Amino acid sequence: MSDVPLDLIPTRDTGPAAVMAADTGPAAAAAADTGRRVYSAPALEKAIDIVELLATEPRGLTITEIANRLSRSISELFRVVVVLDRRGWLHKDRDSDRYRVTYKLLETAHRATPAQELTQVAAPLMLALAAAAMQSCHLVVVSGAHGLIVHRQESPGPTGFAVRLGTSIALATNCSGHVLLAFMSAGARSAIPGAAALDAHLATIRARGHETLKSARMAGVSDMSCPIFGYDGHVVAALTIPFLEVIDETPHISAADTLIALKRTAADISQALGWFDPGEASASEDAA
Repeated sequence: MSDVPLDLIPTRDTGPAAVMAADTGPAAAAAADTGRRVYSAPALEKAIDIVELLATEPRGLTITEIANRLSRSISELFRVVVVLDRRGWLHKDRDSDRYRVTYKLLETAHRATPAQELTQVAAPLMLALAAAAMQSCHLVVVSGAHGLIVHRQESPGPTGFAVRLGTSIALATNCSGHVLLAFMSAGARSAIPGAAALDAHLATIRARGHETLKSARMAGVSDMSCPIFGYDGHVVAALTIPFLEVIDETPHISAADTLIALKRTAADISQALGWFDPGEASASEDAA
């Protein structure tokens, strides 16, 4: 007799309409379409559905709202939500009874991916950049078809403009996204919605090594962004400054000088990650 629980035994394929396990959620239906074997883990499916739903609701949802959105009963989800709250994946607001996703998801992703090394290397250099430019800066990586802000450094000055950690951005309409699209491989870029229409502009970004774009949300803010490369030469992140124009006597440097500092910092982070710039080598050889 097998020791494997019955609900973990894969069903056998029977053609296009594969026999499904007990759960009939979105994942089960998708698996049926492809004829793949299905492993049933209903509680896990519910937990993932809840986290993915709340990731799109920064204000949070009550358990009744969660149940309605997922077309499930409260009794089906109650214990799953309570466990996610107890384990720190969700946070319940005591006043509104709304549940929100916590930063634990982002922290776990950092530990499990190269993002941890990236932020550890970048953090002190971003701190120095913010101090020199008196501007905030942030780090964006590709996450699926979007960009994700994985680290930020606020301006040390009396005023500043900063984006929220964990914010998801559209690659095709954002300054950081343009940099990531410009320097990623053509194959990866072809899978990003809206990227094909930017081919000519992305070629310009690759040629000049940076992107500048007026903020689509805030007047007086102009984004500037540079690529960060890993040891293998592939782009791993975009380093971005939302440049806030200063009109009083607060000490500051110009946008042009800020861009120079940004480029230097991005190159320093890349080199700390093991990237070797062939352009610098050629320049050294020419000088010799």
